[in-house]
Amino acid sequence: MTSFSIEGGHRLHGRIRPIGNKNAALPMLAACLLTDEPVIMHNVPDILDVRAMRSLLESLGVEVTTLDNHSWRIHAKEVRPADLDPDLCRKIRASILLAGPMTARTGNLHLPPPGGDVIGRRRVDTHLLILQKLGAKITYDRSFHFLAEGGLVGADILLDEASVTGTENAIMACVAARGESVIRNAASEPHVQEVCHFLNSLGAKIENIGSNTLHITGVPKLHGGEFTIGPDYLEVVSFVGAAAVTHGSLWIRNAGTQYLDMIHYVFNRLGVSWQVHGQDIFVPADQSFEIQSDLGGAIPEISVMPWPSFPTDLMSIAIVVATQAKGTILFHDWMYPSRMFFTDKLVGMGAHIVLCDPHRVIIQGPSQLYGEKMESPDIRAGMALVLAALSAQGTSVIRNIGQIDRGYERVEQKLAALGAYIRRESER
Repeated sequence: MTSFSIEGGHRLHGRIRPIGNKNAALPMLAACLLTDEPVIMHNVPDILDVRAMRSLLESLGVEVTTLDNHSWRIHAKEVRPADLDPDLCRKIRASILLAGPMTARTGNLHLPPPGGDVIGRRRVDTHLLILQKLGAKITYDRSFHFLAEGGLVGADILLDEASVTGTENAIMACVAARGESVIRNAASEPHVQEVCHFLNSLGAKIENIGSNTLHITGVPKLHGGEFTIGPDYLEVVSFVGAAAVTHGSLWIRNAGTQYLDMIHYVFNRLGVSWQVHGQDIFVPADQSFEIQSDLGGAIPEISVMPWPSFPTDLMSIAIVVATQAKGTILFHDWMYPSRMFFTDKLVGMGAHIVLCDPHRVIIQGPSQLYGEKMESPDIRAGMALVLAALSAQGTSVIRNIGQIDRGYERVEQKLAALGAYIRRESER
C-alpha cells in the first residue's frame, strides 16, 4: 500500500496545466464502440479510472494503441459481447457507460454491477429505463443482460433524474438508434457537452447541446476522427484551493474558464478569488479569506445542484477552503448520504466543524490545522485531505491514495514542482 507524506506550511507558486477531463474521457472512450473506424484521442488523462476503462474496452475486442503519454488510437473494428470481468467493473462507476453503446452496436451485453466511490447509493435505474424506452430487453441475475436483437429505436425519453452518466448513456444509444429521439431533463455538465461535440465530430446529429432538452437524429454509421479532450475543471479548482490554503499564487493554463463562473461565485463567498486571462486563470496570494454573510448577517449556505450550479464533486474541496476562512457557513449536499463523512478527519486535524446530519455540515473558521494520519475515502475527499495537509502545521500521512490516483494524475509530482513538501511512500 502506498501513502502520501506531506509536510504542511509551504506556499505553492508557479504554473500548471490541468489534465484532460476524466469525466469526459470515460464516456468518450465508451463512445468509440459506436464506430468501426479508428478514433485518435488527445489529452487523455493517465489515471487509474481511465486505465480501467481501457482494459474493459480491450476485453471487448477493441484495439487501443498508445501514441504518446496522453494520446491514444482506439479502433473498435470488431467488437465481441464478451462477459466483462466483475472485479474490473467494480473498480469504476463508469463501467455502466458501456451499456448504451454496446447494446446499440451488438444488441447483446452482459454487464456486472458497476463500482466507484463509496459516497452513498448510486442507482442505475435511470440507465435501465432509458434503454428499455429505446426497445432493449433487460434482465438481472447478479449481472445485467441487455438484449436488442432488432436494434434500438428512437424515442421521447424523460429522465427520472438529471443523471450525468444516464444522460451520456442515452446520448450514445440514441445516436445509433433508428429515427428521432428527444432526451428531456438531460444533464448539461461540461463533460456531457463535450461528449456531444465529440460524437458530432464523428458524424452524429445532436442538437441543443448545453440545454436540458437534447434532440438527436439517429445515423446508420459513425466514422472515425480525432478529438482533444478539454481541461478537467475539477482539477483546476483543486489547485485553486491548494494555492489558496497555502497562501500561495498560481497560474493555471488552459483552465476552461467558460465553465468556472458559478464556482468562482461560490469561492468568492469564501473569500477566495482569481483573475481570468483568456483561457488562463491567476490565483493571487493575497486572498481575503472572509466568508460573506447573507443579508442581515445570516449564516450563508452553499448547496450543490445540477449544472450550471455548484457541482457536488467540488464540495469536499470547498469545505477545506472554508476551514481557513473567517466566519461561519453551512454546506449542504443532498445528493450523496456519505459525502460529508470525511469531515471527521478534518475535525481530528483541528477544524471547527459540526456534522448536522449526513448531508449538512457547519464550519466556523479560521482553524489552525495540524498534521494527522488519515485514510483517503474517495477521490474528491482524498484530494481535499491533501489540501488540508498542505495547510497544516506538521506532517500528515494519507493512506489509500489509490483513490486519489483514480482521478488525479501524478498529483504529488505536480505539487512538489510548485513547492509542496510531498512524497509518495510505500508502506508494509
